Amino acid sequence: MDLSGIARQKSTETNSPPKGGDPLETLRDRSIYIETYGCRYNFGDTAKLTEVLKYRGNVIVSKPELADAVIINTCTVVGSTERRMLRRLSLFRDVDLYVTGCMPAVQREAILSVCDPTFIPSDMIHCQYRTVRTIGPDSVGIVQIAQGCTGTCSYCITRLARGVLRSYGTEEILAQVGAFIRAGSAEIQLTAQDVSAWGTDTGTGISSLLQALGTLEGGHKIRVGMMNPATAKNHTNELVAAFENDHFFRFIHLPVQSGSDSILDAMGRKYTVAEFEEIVRAFREKYPSITLATDVIVGFPGECEEDFLATVDLIRRIRPDKVNVTRYSRRPFTTPSAAREVPDSVKKDRSRFLARVSSKICTSEHEHMIGTIRPFIVTEILREGSVMARSPEYTGIVLHETLPIGMRGFALLKKDRNYFFIGERVKSGP
Repeated sequence: MDLSGIARQKSTETNSPPKGGDPLETLRDRSIYIETYGCRYNFGDTAKLTEVLKYRGNVIVSKPELADAVIINTCTVVGSTERRMLRRLSLFRDVDLYVTGCMPAVQREAILSVCDPTFIPSDMIHCQYRTVRTIGPDSVGIVQIAQGCTGTCSYCITRLARGVLRSYGTEEILAQVGAFIRAGSAEIQLTAQDVSAWGTDTGTGISSLLQALGTLEGGHKIRVGMMNPATAKNHTNELVAAFENDHFFRFIHLPVQSGSDSILDAMGRKYTVAEFEEIVRAFREKYPSITLATDVIVGFPGECEEDFLATVDLIRRIRPDKVNVTRYSRRPFTTPSAAREVPDSVKKDRSRFLARVSSKICTSEHEHMIGTIRPFIVTEILREGSVMARSPEYTGIVLHETLPIGMRGFALLKKDRNYFFIGERVKSGP
């Protein structure tokens, strides 16, 4: 990758923000390359930043060597991600570099140890976007409904980066969703650090927002993002009822993190295993085929073999469709645990074992789906002659055809690829 052109330009231009504190002013009318890492919320920030830049006369390019400047939207959720970010930032240290995302809010000194960028605060992106309010041509629309959370998770650096919960207004959210619908987006993703916390800072609640979104007309489907069981448990019945609207994918992402109540307490998660299972039970009682995704952290300080086996037993009981397994890594500025650290070798063994258990469950659940016919909506064009479609339960179905975004039909599921299927379009449903 030849970055010498950007490096030469940096040597003739200042990398300091102009008076008035607007770092984007130095980017006006230039070509920009953007890399984004982390969660869907970060990708939502990038989508808004892109629209702000285009409004200011910028051209977004697909390769860094074609750019006058580079923007990196960072993630620092775990130690391995932080190390990856620092390596990537170091690679661009000699170009006109701008950095946004979670790292500048909590690890500015770490960034400055490998490069000397201009920082773009996330709040500035949101503030400037409100004067633009355009959307890109993406077939999948990302709609941020809040920033920050109400959690006290002892291991989480993201809550320190994003701050306390600030819910965005219902009308603002409805307007952005409506814009994506009019632009032809087939899938709209609601995202936040904790979707089910929305409204608790303003005296309302997530179920009222979902009900309002359900009234919007169009051929779209909405995917509700990650919900913390600590906040979801407070209005489970209302959430379950809201999902009855056909505009919502029957998909929930509930990160349990551990199957041990003592570990959950040490993590500061504010719910018990039984409360988590009750949420799952309520959704599955109403929607038996709903897709369940969850997250687990293995090797949290003090996690003994019994705690870990309790997590394995929980996963075997609830049989999630997807499990994201993460090895605990201490993050800067988070609350240190008085418990003894779990050796890295034990973390590795536990994460590999749980990943195997989870994969076997997924394979077993998918076996009975092979040969069945499912309704779908096309949500993304993967490449020429291949699209991603989604079932009502958000099951991914890759169809090797050229089909338009938003097209609906039926597909025969032919091959299991673990987290999606290879399908073949058929003329009618079962």
